[in-house]
Amino acid sequence: MSQLHLKTTLNRFYKEFDFKQRVKHDPIEFPRRYSRPEDIEVAGFISACLAYGRVALFKPVIEKLLEPGGKHPAGFFADLDMKKDKKYFKGITYRFNTEKDILCLVHTTGQALRKYGSLKNLFCKYYGKEDASIRPALTGFVDFLLGIDTSPVYGRNIKPPGYVQLFPNPKKGSACKRMNLFLRWMVRTKDIDLGIWDNIPPSKLIIPLDTHIAKISKCLGLTKRSSSDWKTAHDITSSLKEFDSEDPLKYDFALCHHGISGQCKGNNSSVCSECAIKHGSAGN
Repeated sequence: MSQLHLKTTLNRFYKEFDFKQRVKHDPIEFPRRYSRPEDIEVAGFISACLAYGRVALFKPVIEKLLEPGGKHPAGFFADLDMKKDKKYFKGITYRFNTEKDILCLVHTTGQALRKYGSLKNLFCKYYGKEDASIRPALTGFVDFLLGIDTSPVYGRNIKPPGYVQLFPNPKKGSACKRMNLFLRWMVRTKDIDLGIWDNIPPSKLIIPLDTHIAKISKCLGLTKRSSSDWKTAHDITSSLKEFDSEDPLKYDFALCHHGISGQCKGNNSSVCSECAIKHGSAGN
């Protein structure tokens, strides 16, 4: 498929895609429930941190974490009293994350809010307008979070694997799918994204690279790389910039849900002959 043909194809797929219908199958459902920026970003951050594995499995966990905060989770997390409030998170675990790892995610978020007032303020401490991408800012953001004292949760300042797994870092080569997903929600203003961090241009975002995006991108020729790392995410983003230099991630949600819905299983699969991207409507 030529670049011109692919651009036309992707733009048609994006234009025809039913974004609203797929929201209920995506963790962005949670931050979209709130109206205040501070609550949107906190709900988004918690949701993105746990957005790995099957949607049906992690959504109930996110629901439990946000429930104690009611309509204003940011205020609840910022004022968290570990002795008094840890009861709300008792018994909550998810895959690699123990109850204490989950509790420490809440603790860390609250500590960041106490020091900076918002996650946007924290992120923007490390963001420079001259940066080619958000990688330096994301590195500083994650380093700060991982530097927070965890002794109120674990009894000593340790960083067990289940806790560290919640905060992937680009300086280690990770694709940082969940962090980039959070940033897409916060920065982009179109479609279903929330756009409350309006000082960062969408052109600096990096695509949230998961198994679905990796398979589809390779099938469409957006990358030749096989590893799911930061370099591959950057490579795919660079390819998408050829089609929209100002907003390359506009295709992300539609492409990802093309995989989540089961309509794409990778190149040369049994469904390729009926692929909605290559052969017609978005059919979602």
